Amino acid sequence: MFDEILFGIIPFIIFLLFFGVGILGTLFWVWMLIDCATKEPSEGNDKLIWIIVIIFTHLLGALIYFLVRRPKRIEMHGK
Repeated sequence: MFDEILFGIIPFIIFLLFFGVGILGTLFWVWMLIDCATKEPSEGNDKLIWIIVIIFTHLLGALIYFLVRRPKRIEMHGK
């Protein structure tokens, strides 16, 4: 009896886990896209290039922007 309940709950928990990660990843992607579009200085094509990178690489591009470019931008421009 316990095995039947356990094997019925595990797929549901896995589904919720993947769904939650997907939702959080999409929210993070949107946040980085808005951050780049509104706060990145318009010097040359940097803003456009970063927006294209974030759009076409989705979560990976958002992570790269968050970890690489955003700290440099905050250090240089203070926002």
